[in-house]
Amino acid sequence: VQLQASGGGLVQAGGSLRLSCAASGRTFSSYAMGWFRQAPGKEREFVAAISRNGGTTYYADSVRGRFTISRDNAKNTVYLQMNSLKPEDTAVYYCAARTGVVHKEVLRYDYWGQGTQVTVSS
Repeated sequence: VQLQASGGGLVQAGGSLRLSCAASGRTFSSYAMGWFRQAPGKEREFVAAISRNGGTTYYADSVRGRFTISRDNAKNTVYLQMNSLKPEDTAVYYCAARTGVVHKEVLRYDYWGQGTQVTVSS
């Protein structure tokens, strides 16, 4: 599967952005999806993940209550709605896919998009 992330940009603290990740192929519903981020000089970290049918979601403690992951299997797209953004949310955001059950670990994901930059100014 090929993944294309979009929707990043520059926003002031307290603002919102919605990231999208479009997947190619006809088997999108067989993939659990995740969002990860990587800030300069830091390791890539988990942000949110969603199961194949959207019934199960996981969030990092740092974003729980502010970010919402969702998916539309008919459109082969996963979303990350980000509200109440903080400067520490600044990073390149990546979407990723894995076959099987949803997971939080970076190394469990097999397919990655190219990333989209999110910058939050104070």
